[in-house]
Amino acid sequence: MSSSFFLKTKENPKFAKKGKNTAGTKRKGDVDPTGKGKLRAKKSSSKYNEEISSDSETESATAPKKRQSTEQIEYEETPQEKKLRLAKLYLEQLKEEEENKAEEASFETDLIAGRLQEEVLEQRGKLQRLIAKDLIPPDPSEIRMFRGHKLPITCLVITPDDKYIFSAAKDCSIIKWDVESGKKIHTIPGGRKGTEDRHVGHTAHILCMAISSDGKYLATGDMNNLIMIWEAESCKHLYKFTGHKGAVSGLSFRKGTHDLYSASHDRSIKVWNVDENAYVETLFGHQDSITGLDSLSRERCVTAGGRDGTVRVWKIAEESQLVFHGHEGSIDCIQLINEEHMVTGADDGSVCLWSVNKKKPLSTVKRAHGCHGDAGIEQPHWVSSVAALQNSDTIASGAYSCSHNSEVNVWKCGQNYRGLQPLFSVPVSGFVNSLKFSSSGQFLVAGVGQEHRYIYTHVSIETKVPEN
Repeated sequence: MSSSFFLKTKENPKFAKKGKNTAGTKRKGDVDPTGKGKLRAKKSSSKYNEEISSDSETESATAPKKRQSTEQIEYEETPQEKKLRLAKLYLEQLKEEEENKAEEASFETDLIAGRLQEEVLEQRGKLQRLIAKDLIPPDPSEIRMFRGHKLPITCLVITPDDKYIFSAAKDCSIIKWDVESGKKIHTIPGGRKGTEDRHVGHTAHILCMAISSDGKYLATGDMNNLIMIWEAESCKHLYKFTGHKGAVSGLSFRKGTHDLYSASHDRSIKVWNVDENAYVETLFGHQDSITGLDSLSRERCVTAGGRDGTVRVWKIAEESQLVFHGHEGSIDCIQLINEEHMVTGADDGSVCLWSVNKKKPLSTVKRAHGCHGDAGIEQPHWVSSVAALQNSDTIASGAYSCSHNSEVNVWKCGQNYRGLQPLFSVPVSGFVNSLKFSSSGQFLVAGVGQEHRYIYTHVSIETKVPEN
């Protein structure tokens, strides 16, 4: 089961950039297209302003002839004067066209300068759109459920155009959903163990997935150490990547490219070139199973190291890594907010904000989703997923609850990402295994299951006590 809800602002029922709604408003100061307004009649002399009675027809018939002879004198311009007049009109027209072009060029220049400035800020990790203050909780009627998998959902992605959602589950299947209608567009069924040679698709639990920034490729990773590459539009299978020696637990495409990063329980990071169907290199460093991975446009990725207690930033070109410490438990999820900041969640119940330039968290919220258990022995709810609306001050976290009654918390990041303020919570039924904001920020999707993605289906064994 996956659920989605729209993020609304105080002014707009659906999330949008804050602005005034000008549709349907009445404009003041409308003027005549000529710019002159209504033409006034010439003022007549007092001689002809007198009232004329019906018995003065003879005088009224002679008056226009006098006026015609004295006031309406036709003027004929010479060919030279006509040429001069048309030349002046042509020059005025050219001048007006040049002024319009200059205004358009100035507007385009300002627009390009603004975009370049925004891109520079984005690359430096300085871009922070302040939108969290305008968000309000969704109404229960706006929360939609997409049902289709037979076993718990483990991961999901949203296409860059926000039109489709891909979800995967422990039943080894992949479903493509239409966001607008909520209907299934395509289903890639899962296969049974032992049918790998003849089944096109996964035959083991799918743990992670990623989609390229142009929406061309979909990548999925499973418990059988395999990575599958699909054509996102048609769901056609393209390639199979092998090489990991443990379950594939994290996937991410580098933004603007078809370079794919993968993380595994074998403690390694691998780099692939999907266009060339080629393996590039392997990186080592974590001391325990890697549980999460993310990347943006820079040639680097970030990972969560599970029970080794570290967050790492991998600089691919330099073949180096930065190591960060902060959580007290297993770090199970990670997401980049921008190129310089990231958010993580752990089974100690905490949510942390980080800068890639500091080895300790900028901010930590302990027991972010509360606690469970008897008084004196309370345990925090396990933070099982995090999501960030890129280049903004808005993040979300999902909890793993033993009571099966979980929630998605939406948070506002403080200035310079120092501090986290809770905005609202959305209750869900089950364990929140995956969270994703849409590119536009109009909605948030949660992948919910009846067990955690790393907890595998238990088989109960009944034993009989022999009778005496």
